[in-house]
Amino acid sequence: MKPSITFSKNDPGNFFQTIRSRVNTYFEENNIKKKGGFELHLKTIVMLALYIVPFGLILTQIIPVWSMFLSYLIMGIGLSGIGLCVMHDANHGSYSNIKWINNLMAYSSEFIGASSFTWKIQHNILHHSYTNIHHADEDITGKAFLRLSPDDNLKKYHRFQHIYAMLLYCFASISWVIKKDFMQLADYNKDGTTRKYGFNPKRETIIMISAKLLYFLYIIVLPIVLGVPVWIVLLGFLLMHMVAGLTITTIFQLAHVVEGPEHFATPVHGKMETHWIVHQLKTTANFAPKNRLITWFAGGLNFQIEHHLFPKISHIHYNKIARIVKNATKEFGLPYHEYSKFRLALRSHLRFLKMLGQGASIQT
Repeated sequence: MKPSITFSKNDPGNFFQTIRSRVNTYFEENNIKKKGGFELHLKTIVMLALYIVPFGLILTQIIPVWSMFLSYLIMGIGLSGIGLCVMHDANHGSYSNIKWINNLMAYSSEFIGASSFTWKIQHNILHHSYTNIHHADEDITGKAFLRLSPDDNLKKYHRFQHIYAMLLYCFASISWVIKKDFMQLADYNKDGTTRKYGFNPKRETIIMISAKLLYFLYIIVLPIVLGVPVWIVLLGFLLMHMVAGLTITTIFQLAHVVEGPEHFATPVHGKMETHWIVHQLKTTANFAPKNRLITWFAGGLNFQIEHHLFPKISHIHYNKIARIVKNATKEFGLPYHEYSKFRLALRSHLRFLKMLGQGASIQT
């Protein structure tokens, strides 16, 4: 079970109460719902279409071989979009005001081969609660070939991680689907994490195994049964997940594993010195805030600060409330890490990986 960590209750100048009030005022004055609406529903249709339509063309075999691989590539884009724009909001409960719709759309995780259960534990609970805290935040801890935290063990091969990291990201999605979910399910059931957060181990095990079987039946077995050559199906499956893995992993890495955001060791006595809201500002970064295409496709996760402060608000509103949050941090003298361009954030990420890989001293 993860360490028990608490944060200081000292909110400097009532910062969180202030921005929460200002954000609520924005929604009230503009008569806007905080959850997703028509814009999110339309985006859902687009992302699902990017995934389903190319797959339909593959199944019908009315296109040449090269087009099948192009179709798998487009499916990878659609898979990324479902994960970033649909599944992510739904698992946070920000897709809809109606609970059963959130629950239904959360199962879009299972539709693309992942587990909504393990995502809720690792991402919603552990990552959002203990961002960039070694051991507690699984996003940065204990990666086989990557050192993403200055408190992780340093290996000789880490000195090259800034060179091979992007290649590893290509395999993150397929590893997640085939191995990671099962390993996390076993770990969470064994150490009591599953029950601690209100989940039933037996139920989640049955759901995961059933969902994985259905996923592999439709994504691999069905095309083969219908006559698509095995080599095309397997290579296409790999291509699809490589596109999704690179896209999703890069977007999430640029939010926390770049220069600027701080990293913390597990507190000895389980007590962090800062308020949780200040901790989120210290450990999170935005990127490309004026790039509308990235904002649209990335599910607003280039506004990661706003997402961490208000995860129950749909991502379609992050670019609007960002000005409120940014102005407030200036007013209260609090950090607000931001990279104006995607390329600047990516370069910073690779530089940071290089520093971590070489064991350089990093201020935390």
